[in-house]
Amino acid sequence: MKFDMKRAAAHLAVGLTAVTIAACTPTVRLQVDPIQIYAKLDADVRVRLDRELEQLLQENPNLF
Repeated sequence: MKFDMKRAAAHLAVGLTAVTIAACTPTVRLQVDPIQIYAKLDADVRVRLDRELEQLLQENPNLF
């Protein structure tokens, strides 16, 4: 088996290139600030109650 210097140098260059590219991979960090959704929750609860009340009145028209 014969040692080929050009082939070994090419393999070394490919290996070093792969290591260099992997070492330069950027890190991405995502930070999300807390969102206050109190108004949305309040509106959602009111809509639900309104729907439940409408359904209750439809089921029992003589309730009031």
